Amino acid sequence: MQMHDSKLVPSLAIHNVNAPLTMSSREIAEITGKRHDNVMRVCRDLKASSVTPQIEETPFVNPSNGQTYNEFRLNKRDSLVLVARLSPEFTARVVDRWMELEEAGAAKPIDYANPAVVLGVIGHLQHQVSKLEGRSKTLDRLEGAKGSMCISDAAKTLGVGRDHLFQFMSSRRWIFKRAGNKNWLAYDDKRKALLLEHDDHLYLDNLGHERVATRVLVTAKGLVKLAELLEQPLH
Repeated sequence: MQMHDSKLVPSLAIHNVNAPLTMSSREIAEITGKRHDNVMRVCRDLKASSVTPQIEETPFVNPSNGQTYNEFRLNKRDSLVLVARLSPEFTARVVDRWMELEEAGAAKPIDYANPAVVLGVIGHLQHQVSKLEGRSKTLDRLEGAKGSMCISDAAKTLGVGRDHLFQFMSSRRWIFKRAGNKNWLAYDDKRKALLLEHDDHLYLDNLGHERVATRVLVTAKGLVKLAELLEQPLH
C-alpha cells in the first residue's frame, strides 16, 4: 500500500489514553474535503440503517468562536466505513493515519537492558514494599492494643471528619439511633465481633439531675477494620 504524506492529514488528538482511540467527523471532513454538515448527514444515515449503530452525536466547542456544535466520534472500523461511503479514494490516507495513531498510542516496552531503568524499577518496588510493611506494622500494633476510644477520637486517628465517620458507620450498619433518642448505639453483631462496645457514663441534665447515657466506643480491632473499609492511612 502506498503511504501518503501525513502532513496532508490533520493531527488526531488522543482524548484519553485509557479510552478507545477515535476520529471525529470534523477530522474526516477535513481529510475528504467534504462539508461537515454533509459528513454528519451520512453518519446519521449509517446509524439509522444499522451499519454503524453504536455511534452517537457529542458536543464540542469551536475554539474560533466559542460556539457549541455536534460531531460524531468514530472508532477505526466505523471511520473507514464512513470514508468509503464519502470518498473511497481517501480510504488509504485514513488507514495510514490510523496506523500512525495506533503506533503513537502503543505502550513502549520497558528496556531491562538499561541499568538506569532496572534501578528505577527496583527503587519503585522497594518503596511500595516499605509502605506496605509500615502499614502492616501499624495495623498489628493497633489490633493488639488495649482500650477503646470514642468515635470522635477514632475519626482523628483515621484522618477523616467526625461527621463523615458517623455517617459512614451508620450507613454500614455499625451504629444506629433509637426513635426519639439522640444517642448512637452499636449493632449487636459489631459488639459480638469485638469491633465496638458500649460505655455507660453519668451526666447532669439541664435541671441538674444525674442521668446515665450510653456511648459507643471503637475497639482497637474495630479501628483496624474501619481503616481497611475507609482505605485511609492510620496516623
